Amino acid sequence: MKHILILIIALIIHFQYRLWLGDASVSQINTYRQQLDELNKEVQEKKDRNDALYAEVLDLRRGLETIEERARYDLGMIKENETFFQVLE
Repeated sequence: MKHILILIIALIIHFQYRLWLGDASVSQINTYRQQLDELNKEVQEKKDRNDALYAEVLDLRRGLETIEERARYDLGMIKENETFFQVLE
């Protein structure tokens, strides 16, 4: 009976050690969960960015209005027979 009691106590100590300080300890699991949450947040941000870029690509493929808008805004282009006014404040 004494040997069984010593064995049970040793097992309890061993499992408690693994639970609090071992490879898959509670603190390490919490750290992994926090890292996973951060990675999921980054993935969602990148998905949102990709969706916005995809929508922009579709707009550019479909219509000339979007291309014209980009040319006017980014390159400062104007059409023939158009007058450009720049307002300074």
